[in-house]
Amino acid sequence: MQQFSVSPKITMFKTCGEFIQDYDINENDLVLTIAPIWTAYFQNVHAGTVIDMEKYGRGEPTDEMIEAIGNDIVKPYRRVIAIGGGTVLDCAKLFALKQTLPVTDLFYKKIPAVKEKPLLLIPTTCGTGSEMTNISILEFPQRHTKFGLAADALYADEAVLIPELLTQLPFKVFAASSIDALVHSVESYLSPKATPLSQMFSIEAMKLILNGYKTIAAEGRQIRNSLLSDFCLASTMAGIAFGNAGCAAVHAMSYPLGARFHIPHGESNYAMFTGVFHKYMEINPDGAIRHLNETIAEVLECDSSAVYDEIENLLNTAILQKKSLHEYGMTQPMIAEFTDSVIANQQRLMSNNYVFLDREALIDIYTKLL
Repeated sequence: MQQFSVSPKITMFKTCGEFIQDYDINENDLVLTIAPIWTAYFQNVHAGTVIDMEKYGRGEPTDEMIEAIGNDIVKPYRRVIAIGGGTVLDCAKLFALKQTLPVTDLFYKKIPAVKEKPLLLIPTTCGTGSEMTNISILEFPQRHTKFGLAADALYADEAVLIPELLTQLPFKVFAASSIDALVHSVESYLSPKATPLSQMFSIEAMKLILNGYKTIAAEGRQIRNSLLSDFCLASTMAGIAFGNAGCAAVHAMSYPLGARFHIPHGESNYAMFTGVFHKYMEINPDGAIRHLNETIAEVLECDSSAVYDEIENLLNTAILQKKSLHEYGMTQPMIAEFTDSVIANQQRLMSNNYVFLDREALIDIYTKLL
């Protein structure tokens, strides 16, 4: 049996002003965001409680951040609104639940994930797709890895897309987040859980992103803002795709890397991306990956046998330079440690691999990328 669903209602506005006119943010709302966004676009809006996420830490969300935020929320609230990147959205999902703390018990399923409050998610990056998924990812620093909690209670009630919110993104953040969306699209396409409907979203997201990169390569980074509607839409499409079909080894293998060296999520995915896909090609070049490669080759105007090299050339030239793993600080002895962490902690993702990757295969991927 194949299943496909799109749970949150999706609304798109050109500007924040249009959104503010249509949505009554008031004293009953808990808002999670960062101060620069709130000040720039929502300073005249009066919410009940506004949480500045950057006061609790920067970078990937952690279990310590959730505990600290939860302990600081003292005013009752009826609705949760998140305005931010993946960190903000993933954290906000947890505060729409009946019980959030202790968050370790929630992620280890010692307490159930039960939705209690309406949840409105507004992304300010073009990569995580978190506004469309039922997943929250947290880093657990004491365990040197990340874990994902997947539960239908984490779906937003509404996802609101406002391309204006992406205009102030530093280019490197735009690059890393959009690469994350690209990885979402290709991993979900090859997942054994993929359906023709989810693959349709995967393909369209992939095309929008790669064509956007080609435009940036041809016309320069200054053209980016004219493409933000496309990238915003592509991120949400990729979120729909991987929300249904899942991500796989690229994400699984990037988690210990990102957690250990505090690398932005999209960048750590890029570090692993082509290495994983070359391994897939080595094991089975004639399955669904053949059609994927032909589709990418058509967009990039290259031979299908060279698509992953061409993706790297395009990204390295115009978007984000790829680094070897040793440039982040990874060493040869860490390969076995990271591999065993993936096997022990990331089976939720590894079950979505295009082909089975055993321990030897994972070690080989890390080794070649070192």
